[in-house]
Amino acid sequence: MPNIIQQHPSAETEQLTAQVHTLNSTDKERYNQLQEQLVQQFKTTFPDKLAPRTVVVIPSLTLDHTILSKVKGHVFYEERLLCLLMLLRMPRTKIIYVTSVPVDPAIIDYYLHLLPGITGYHARQRLTLISCFDASSVPLTEKILQRPRLIERIKQHIDPHSPAHITCFNVTAYEQTLALQLQIPLYGCDPDLNYLGTKSAARKLFKSLNVLTPDGFEDVKNKEQVIGCLALLKQQNPSLRKAVVKMNDGFSGEGNAVFSYEDAPANDTLRSWIAEHLAVKLKIVAAKLTADVFFKKFEEMEGIVEAFVEADYITSPSAQCLIDPLGGVSVLSTHDQMLGGEDNQIFLGATFPAHKDYAVEIGRIGAVIADGLKQKGVLGRFAVDFMSAKDGDGFKHYAIEINLRKGGTTHPYLMLQFLTEGDYDPEKGEYFMPDGKKRYYFATDNLQRDCYKGLTPHDLIDIAMLNGLHYSNAQEEGVMFHLISALSQFGKTGLVAIGSTPERAVDFYKKVVEVLNDECE
Repeated sequence: MPNIIQQHPSAETEQLTAQVHTLNSTDKERYNQLQEQLVQQFKTTFPDKLAPRTVVVIPSLTLDHTILSKVKGHVFYEERLLCLLMLLRMPRTKIIYVTSVPVDPAIIDYYLHLLPGITGYHARQRLTLISCFDASSVPLTEKILQRPRLIERIKQHIDPHSPAHITCFNVTAYEQTLALQLQIPLYGCDPDLNYLGTKSAARKLFKSLNVLTPDGFEDVKNKEQVIGCLALLKQQNPSLRKAVVKMNDGFSGEGNAVFSYEDAPANDTLRSWIAEHLAVKLKIVAAKLTADVFFKKFEEMEGIVEAFVEADYITSPSAQCLIDPLGGVSVLSTHDQMLGGEDNQIFLGATFPAHKDYAVEIGRIGAVIADGLKQKGVLGRFAVDFMSAKDGDGFKHYAIEINLRKGGTTHPYLMLQFLTEGDYDPEKGEYFMPDGKKRYYFATDNLQRDCYKGLTPHDLIDIAMLNGLHYSNAQEEGVMFHLISALSQFGKTGLVAIGSTPERAVDFYKKVVEVLNDECE
């Protein structure tokens, strides 16, 4: 590591705890005791579809407030986990779903309508919807903890005679505190290990496992060190055209910035040139985030500087993995990510599975990283993002980051599984239903046009029904919408388009766009 970067053993932990409170030693011990219940639940309750249970869904995006506020309609992202309502197909399962603002009953009906073998009435008796009635940018879990009466309401709906657990988008000390107050375990990674999902720690893990990652530097602390790292990268690779500056805890690319070396001198004045031109050569991904604010946040979070991967052909696949409470490791899925924004730094959507040329290899690398994380005590779902570069005949797969949480590919895959009862075969890189037929999908969280604004949930559902866009249980194809509540205010919605071939999945998506655009006219 170059001298310009001074390493701290606890740097990652410090920058995470700066944003959230931590548990004291007594509460931590109590929390660990609660978590032991998950082992028995995973042995007996999880495999048994008729076992009684309560699942408390807390779809809070407990992330940095400034970065989160840049995501349009982020409060409605809590609706992405409505796919978990499909758990109600198990006739003795209860779900408590908590949100910042109420979810329209039409949206709930939209999901419950698809439950196989269960009437809507039966499912509704086992579903409790609770709202904070608070649309502020404060993460949902913090809102819940500010409302003791609401916590009591949640507790009253938890069946004391059967197992229960919390599932959430990501886990911080806030979610741990809520678990303690509800006295039920939380299925997710311990926040003490969240540093492993930072950009710096991920790069270190990749290198320790001999997994390819772009040239670059970790534990970069401030603007001055960013300048130094940018200079070193260019000196080490004179042909380098761009580099990426990333905050350790950036979300969906919103903590990234891309630096261009265009017109950079090839002599000893390089560092001073970078310092002088940083403001104009650094393109910040997050909208309306100035360079001053970016580097202020960067100093709080710290981060990395790494080479921008370029080749004749570039793709952005990802692998989703699970480490279960019994220590089992599995590759759940692979995707090809659709990226947009400045230099393709923003996650827009994904196709499933990843391309046949590399889906199996991406899964195998994901499994290696999962084993490495398991050794460090990680629990739950996570994803590994890659940049795959093809020059000549073969691909090189560069591991880019680890997301120790649910993500943009979690809910589409869960919805596919719930609707078709199939599974992904990582050895074949394909998804098979019980009858052996294959399924594919195209999913996005960012179908957005200003002219869509004003369309209510009722309007969207009506449009879907009139135009044959609804998912068909008979054909096991079609479209499922999510982020439905974001449409009226932000002109934005999400969907998963499921087809028997990749082309049919994309065709379903194109039909949605065509129909919604017609509504604009």
